[in-house]
Amino acid sequence: MNPVPVSLPFTDRSEAGRRLAERVRPHAVNDPLVLALPRGGVPVGAELAERLAADFDVLLVRKIGLPGQPETGVGAIAEDGHVFYDDRALARMRVPRQALSDTVASERDELDRRKRAYRGGRPAPRIAGRDCVVVDDGVATGGTARAALRMVRQAGPARLVLAVPVAAPEALEALREEADALVVLTAPDNFRAVGEWYRDFGQLSDGEVIAVLSERERLHRRPDVARAVRIRAGQVYLDGDLTMPTALRGVVVMAFGQGQSDPRWRATASAMQRAGYATLLLDLLTADEQGADGAAGGETDTRVLGERLGAAVNWLRRATDAASEPLGVLGSGAAAPAALLTAAERPQDVASVVVHGGRIDQAEPSLAEVRAPTLVLLESADSFVRELGEWTRGRLGGPSELRVVSGAERLLRGDLGWRQVAVETLGWFDRTLSQRPE
Repeated sequence: MNPVPVSLPFTDRSEAGRRLAERVRPHAVNDPLVLALPRGGVPVGAELAERLAADFDVLLVRKIGLPGQPETGVGAIAEDGHVFYDDRALARMRVPRQALSDTVASERDELDRRKRAYRGGRPAPRIAGRDCVVVDDGVATGGTARAALRMVRQAGPARLVLAVPVAAPEALEALREEADALVVLTAPDNFRAVGEWYRDFGQLSDGEVIAVLSERERLHRRPDVARAVRIRAGQVYLDGDLTMPTALRGVVVMAFGQGQSDPRWRATASAMQRAGYATLLLDLLTADEQGADGAAGGETDTRVLGERLGAAVNWLRRATDAASEPLGVLGSGAAAPAALLTAAERPQDVASVVVHGGRIDQAEPSLAEVRAPTLVLLESADSFVRELGEWTRGRLGGPSELRVVSGAERLLRGDLGWRQVAVETLGWFDRTLSQRPE
């Protein structure tokens, strides 16, 4: 990822973390975990984790300095015990690895001490299958970051990202193969030291690191309440999953023709839950209907699915703590036109809509009555699909936007497409539900 010029210096590390957040957000969707390199990376990572509603912990790595010149990094040691040497630098300085044995032993002891101080008896966080963001206050040589990234990679993350406010250009180039994405605010050609790019670059103590970790742990002990629900909709019952965050800012109904159990949609729901939205995941087709042809089609089916989605909205308002919260609807596939129909018939309930895929033109008779802000996510840039989306937008009665999500036609199989769907959806609900008039 190409760094974007920003006004420097940063005020302090916390401000740098806040400025990183929007750039990192598209990469932190699937149960995200922010891992900060102590000590300087901790306040950066804490601010980043707060804005991403992500889990947060430290990643313990120590630089191996040249004997007699400790600031000259020639390797790093990670908390899992692996030692990474900069053999190119060692060869240039004609220093054998054996000459570093005392330094390695000393840094290993310091790692053990910090592990006890920072974590106590708390286990290291789970990494496998999660979007992991490794954070530091800057990168000078890249040796410590490389060791950190390689350690995390071995644990099997879903996506591995390095996020730093400032870095030396040559260090960035050397790190590109180590991560799935690099998020860097600036890589100045006149880089000499990380501290030059901060107004306040005071050294942190162990006590300050421990205080940040303790505060994050205290704030994130509030568990979400999740339960399976069954909703009567006319002559059928719909099975869904309802999750209610403790700190509630709104509710989103995620409706599908089929697919609520797909892990990618559940990851999208999890991202919304972390942002404070209750979510109801619901298949509008019954198991028997899905077994017939796997989809619904035609105007009659859209009307039926719209009635079922309306029943789910009524149930949410009547039977849950979301009775007075702003409500958004996401409809995907066969449920996309049903979402528009429901918004048209229940303007007092539905404050915002996202439609993904599906034949949204099948909601034509009701489009003019859709006053809620609507985001149309197209599955491809095919001219017919684009024209259909624009045609539908032109008939909506409220504000709307249209975006093509690259790769979304492979949503249930691919990777980048579903991430973009998740980010676009959350961003849309953040903007439109918060603007709903009281």
